[in-house]
Amino acid sequence: MSDQMSLGGFAEAVATDRLFFALFPDEAARAAIARLADDVGRQHGLRGAALKRERFHITLHHLGDYAGLPAAVVEEARHAAAHVVAAPFDVVFDRVKSFAGRAQKKPCVLVGAEGDTPLQQLRRQLGECLIQTGLGKHVTREFTPHVTLRYERILVPEQPVAPIAWTVREFALVHSLLGRTEHRIVRRWTLSG
Repeated sequence: MSDQMSLGGFAEAVATDRLFFALFPDEAARAAIARLADDVGRQHGLRGAALKRERFHITLHHLGDYAGLPAAVVEEARHAAAHVVAAPFDVVFDRVKSFAGRAQKKPCVLVGAEGDTPLQQLRRQLGECLIQTGLGKHVTREFTPHVTLRYERILVPEQPVAPIAWTVREFALVHSLLGRTEHRIVRRWTLSG
């Protein structure tokens, strides 16, 4: 784990690692999301590939991109997560749309209920714990719960789809290896409150 600079400390190192908290769908939901991603691609003539099943997730809080995995941030994140108390809850996603993104990389996403849902409450509680442990600069108010299906050049208009649901029983701290499309679970926390 490293926080070093490249070129003898004169140039900022290239980010190779990302940390974030996430929720992952269960296997049945993951399979349904994969089918939907393919269906949406065919329906709209999309050319990009759908994300791999194991990468489908809901990001709760993005903790930054780094050159190396910073041990201090990981420890503070683990400390914050240990203070979250929440019961398992259900999530339901029933619409597909695109978020405006970079010219060639617009996320096509699965979205669901809005408002003060248990998912929003979990995210808010985790954010408060992150603030208390010194990671408050990573906590944002803006949040649209979603699962990214694929990245495309064109915008997919919002449309209803058959609901995809699962029970959230845990959340995880994830280490993403940037450019390698690989997610490694640092730690999971069970929702039992």
